[in-house]
Amino acid sequence: MDTIFATDQGLNFQLNENQQMIADMIRRYGEERIRPVVMEYDEKQEFPLEIMRELGEMGLMGVLVPETYGGSGFGYPEYVTAVSEIAKFCGAIGLSVAAHNSLCTGHILKYGNENQKRTYLPRLATGEWIGAWGLTEANTGSDAGNMRTTAVKDGAYWVLNGAKNFITHGKNGHVAVVIARTGEARTRNNSTAFIVERGTPGFRHGKKENKLGMRASETSEMIFEDCRIHESQVIGEVGMGFKQALGVLDGGRISIAALSLGIAAGAYEAALQYAREREQFGQPIFNFQAIQFKLVDMATRIEASALLTYQAADRASKGLPFTQHSAMAKLYASETAVWVANEAVQIHGGYGYLKDFPVEKYYRDAKLCTIGEGTSEIQKLVIARTLLK
Repeated sequence: MDTIFATDQGLNFQLNENQQMIADMIRRYGEERIRPVVMEYDEKQEFPLEIMRELGEMGLMGVLVPETYGGSGFGYPEYVTAVSEIAKFCGAIGLSVAAHNSLCTGHILKYGNENQKRTYLPRLATGEWIGAWGLTEANTGSDAGNMRTTAVKDGAYWVLNGAKNFITHGKNGHVAVVIARTGEARTRNNSTAFIVERGTPGFRHGKKENKLGMRASETSEMIFEDCRIHESQVIGEVGMGFKQALGVLDGGRISIAALSLGIAAGAYEAALQYAREREQFGQPIFNFQAIQFKLVDMATRIEASALLTYQAADRASKGLPFTQHSAMAKLYASETAVWVANEAVQIHGGYGYLKDFPVEKYYRDAKLCTIGEGTSEIQKLVIARTLLK
């Protein structure tokens, strides 16, 4: 589907030159390198490290990172195009690209000092290193102010103890941004962000999760046992970790909206192709009004998702407030992805339930979009608070 997006100055119905270049590049690469191995990676739950590094060579692991630090230097509209186009081929790879760009890399880019940026961004932006981001814990999902992972000052070092779970790249990530509690539970400004490299004594990965979907994007625990981190690895001010995380999540919600958009578009395109090819009663099922109406509703909701997502991206690139817009985009696009994938399976009938057809995987992958970076219910709380201001 052609992408449309809204800006504060009106509607722009065309991809810009950079977006078109990115879309064309990913479509060629995806057909050659991703589509043939999608189900192999999914069945094995294997993290496609080689593909991630190739995407890094293409400039897609540091889309928002300035060229000064080895990145592509693009804005959020180009970033949305990149994530959504990858997700059309594989939601799991799209998720890993999104998490790497917006969370770990994005946190260092947004809040890191100059030395931290020059040390880590070139490796992350080129895909030489894979990034992880640790906020969530087993006992604290949205209740992050009550986290149990702590960091205690000891001279020039901070000593981390605790565990993070549901961490994308928690096993294979080369570096992680970790938010740990440095104050009393449930108090203001009680957490701090740290950069922790793989191989640091006391830092290891734990259980790798066995998931319904997004199976090629690894999700695992990160465990810290008397892990000593030098004070030079603190990002920004002590106590500002959670506030930084909220800022990072604003951009992360654009990522998940883009991911949702790609998954929905991929499922729609597969359903449209099937409807044209599948014959019943001597004609393609596309000729039946029941199928036409399903496809019409799918296409319309995807277009609405694109409008919301690119509007949030446009505002982010212009430095305008976008908390409400990113939450709306994430809410609507993620719920749309689940709904579209369900309809795509329905159009396929019994074949939609088989792994031989791509809609089965879109169906499994889509659900994560309504959970990650804050559930749909959390998005509604975020939106409600912005409406009250």
